Amino acid sequence: MSVSITLPDGSKRELPDGASGADLAADIGPGLAKAALAVEIDGQLRDLSRELPSGASVSIIKGDSAQGLEMLRHSTAHVMAQAVMDLFGKDNVRLGIGPTIKSGFYYDFDFTDGRRLKDEDLARIEKRMAEIIAADQVFVREEVSYDEALRTWTERDDRYKCDLIKGFPEGETISFYRNLDSAGESAGPEAFVDLCRGPHVPRTGSLSKVFFKLLSVAGAYWQGDENNPMMQRVYAACFSNKKDLKKHLNNLEEARKRDHRKLGKELQLFHFTDEVGPGLPLWLPKGTMILDVLRDFLRAEQAKRGYLPVSTPHIGRLELYKTSGHWQNYGDSMFPIMGDAEVGEGFALKPMNCPHHIQIYKSDLRSYRDLPLRLAEFGTVYRYEKSGELGGLKRVRGFTVDDAHLFVTPEQLQTEFADVVQLVRFALETFGLTVSARVGTRGTSSDGKFVGSPEQWEHAQQGIIQACDAMGLDYTVEEGEAAFYGPKLDFVITDALEREWQLGTAQVDYNLPERFDLLYTAKDGSRQRPIMIHRAPFGSLERLMGVLIEHYGGAFPLWLAPLQISVAPITDDQAEGAHALTERLRAAGLRVRCDTANEPIGAKIKRARLEKVPYVAILGPREIAESTVSVRSQAEGDLGSMSLDEFFERVCAEVSTRKAS
Repeated sequence: MSVSITLPDGSKRELPDGASGADLAADIGPGLAKAALAVEIDGQLRDLSRELPSGASVSIIKGDSAQGLEMLRHSTAHVMAQAVMDLFGKDNVRLGIGPTIKSGFYYDFDFTDGRRLKDEDLARIEKRMAEIIAADQVFVREEVSYDEALRTWTERDDRYKCDLIKGFPEGETISFYRNLDSAGESAGPEAFVDLCRGPHVPRTGSLSKVFFKLLSVAGAYWQGDENNPMMQRVYAACFSNKKDLKKHLNNLEEARKRDHRKLGKELQLFHFTDEVGPGLPLWLPKGTMILDVLRDFLRAEQAKRGYLPVSTPHIGRLELYKTSGHWQNYGDSMFPIMGDAEVGEGFALKPMNCPHHIQIYKSDLRSYRDLPLRLAEFGTVYRYEKSGELGGLKRVRGFTVDDAHLFVTPEQLQTEFADVVQLVRFALETFGLTVSARVGTRGTSSDGKFVGSPEQWEHAQQGIIQACDAMGLDYTVEEGEAAFYGPKLDFVITDALEREWQLGTAQVDYNLPERFDLLYTAKDGSRQRPIMIHRAPFGSLERLMGVLIEHYGGAFPLWLAPLQISVAPITDDQAEGAHALTERLRAAGLRVRCDTANEPIGAKIKRARLEKVPYVAILGPREIAESTVSVRSQAEGDLGSMSLDEFFERVCAEVSTRKAS
């Protein structure tokens, strides 16, 4: 008997019965046999050592592919866990999870002897990993029953693996991976074994060309639950070539230099103080100027698209948030109730703006002629984030959302949602950010987290997906990641250091219109229910600012910079000309300083450089005589001399076009 295999190019191969993925690679050629890491069979990755089913479509996975890199990282994480147990004793180490991440992997450990890993330990672990890789150990898959899996890890006194096993769906295949020596012989009871779905590369020697670096140790609650033990999470970078690892490590170093908490203090943008409270930023004048520019930019774009400005209070009756469902589904993240809720006088700081905008909709009778109704507000909301989860501007307790709620008819839904997507993309791409998207759906959850009927959810989810398809927007679908009241489209940006951040969002909602009994008069005179679109292009102004500070390294483009130009006379003799140029620039709406300090010109230039001012306009005797200015650019260095008119036109054009850098 033989096994018939179809390759990606459509060609077929006949192999002996029982042939494995490794046999297929060898049959194609010795070069591929050496490079192969795994096979993909009908869309599923499998170890090279497993038998191939006859009639399957099979492709060979190599390390130079995205799937190959994922496998290399996965197997290297496995090797790290083995190294930790080798160094610190398997009786002292309990294993959590070790997933891959965008730049590498991490693994969670619990040390029963109370050990705390230090930087010098990471170097020891790296050395042991190199020894394991050089030993060319064999990864062997073992499929076991549920009872055997649970018994194995119970005997090892590893509650974490037991928790994972108990969480597996009924009927799921459970597998272990055991490391054998280079000859494929068992190393006895001391052989390293881990609970893992796989697949893995064939041997640890397959990782000899992987470039990795253990980066740091952080605390992480088991399964993200603060009621569970705190484990030690070791993060690692891992790439298939040295160049990519070096680039990533350089980006990490640059990220430390660009930390928005550090730059925010140096550039006097914002301030935190315990007297006000953690997670509650105070915006200093320069930071406020940037916020004002951001607000003005988005307000102008919204006005072009027919949005109407509204303003709502910071608090509301508790009953309002009970009707919306926020209290039931979001109460743990809300601040304590003010007043006496038992007698109907309970008030809460608003966690979201939507219930307030709904009340504005309900303030008047609405006709189909009034729709779509687009209400927009820069509304401050409050979340009681745990102190350990706060992180500069990116995770705060009080923040301003560029919120808008659109009330639309079913016929308007797809067009309006597409317009929202276009606005969000335009707004974020203006900063030079790369934008992608994630569709968060309800999935198959039935745990009561989501409100509304399955039919409403299906309509809403399809509305989002159809709008994305119509616009040609690349997106992924993440089941179970919807808001409690409706599916959402999250916009994920990639910054200058190739890090991803979730900023803007857009959501389709059939549920709140029903909970609040929203109606409009249709063309035929009947009373119909509108659909809501929630959207926030920036998401949170605070989070956006944290991202932008790091994206630009504090050197904001001209249109965003709090101080755009520093006019610097060389001596007092040029002060009058400097003031005249300053007034001309200010009259054009530019933010300008006339630096007439009694200091050498070098000190004035240095001050502007440290403040990351985009332009320094230098005026000396020759410039005054020739009606020119010597220009230094933060981004481009010395631009030489140009006429006053030329400089004026240059900076005005940069601002009007919102040049990103």
